[in-house]
Amino acid sequence: MKEHSSPTSDTAKAAGRPAGRWSQERRLEFIDFRLQWDGRLNRGDLMDFFGISVPQASLDISRYTELAPGNLVYDRSSRAYLASDGFSPLYASSDASRYLNELLAQVAGVASGPSSFLAWAPTVATVPSPGRTFHIDVLVALLKAIREGTALRVLYQSMTRPQPTSRTLSPHALAHDGFRWHARAYCHTRKEFRDFVIARMLEVNGSEPAATASAEDDQEWHTIVPLVLVPHPNLSESHRRAIELDFGMKDGQVEFQCRQAFLFYALRHLRLDLDQSARPEAQQIALKNRAFVETVMAGRISTAQR
Repeated sequence: MKEHSSPTSDTAKAAGRPAGRWSQERRLEFIDFRLQWDGRLNRGDLMDFFGISVPQASLDISRYTELAPGNLVYDRSSRAYLASDGFSPLYASSDASRYLNELLAQVAGVASGPSSFLAWAPTVATVPSPGRTFHIDVLVALLKAIREGTALRVLYQSMTRPQPTSRTLSPHALAHDGFRWHARAYCHTRKEFRDFVIARMLEVNGSEPAATASAEDDQEWHTIVPLVLVPHPNLSESHRRAIELDFGMKDGQVEFQCRQAFLFYALRHLRLDLDQSARPEAQQIALKNRAFVETVMAGRISTAQR
């Protein structure tokens, strides 16, 4: 059915959402998300968010009811649809990770417009973290080089030399280590793939043809290594149980997949790079397959641009 414009379109436009341009699938996803996390929804919510008409909002709710008849009940006193006791999300985007990530994005000031389905949200605080800044022209040049498969001449400040040096890099991916953004690139000088911190790229001095080595040749990037985490063996039983809950462990362990190129950063982020003599309460977790991971890492830690 064709959607009709309505006064609610002004609300959608004010929020940065183009009125009437979203598919019904997107609107059904919105209904599912709001029922899951707000516990309620009415036609006005759809009309305000998407800038659609009353008839279209009614059709969307009817369609959702057809797909998930046991998920909502109409409450006449509040004139709203409420999530039923047996509510089961219809869309994967209604899961807890999506909701919590949206809360974090809202705190950071980036959850707005069509990207966020949040209505009401609790007060949220986060641990302060130093900002990582870099030149926008450098980032634009990196993206263009990755997209077009070219190399860049950059002025790079490493930690091993007091003065910045010129590097020719053929980047093929970006990565985030939990604190900083990196460019994964082939270094024309060292003749190998390395991680380069984007904030340390001071300027770009032109481009040139890419290296003969391609992204497919970056074996450490494409090699996936399992990290099997378990509670620290010296913790008490109650502490071990708490850690199992924190990390969502099953049968006392949980496995993460990590690119070989980022093992160093993953272990540091998980505090698994601490000295083995660290107190169990400080370490909390242990790497069950540490011997295997250390074998994989042997000979590559020195190549990271730390």
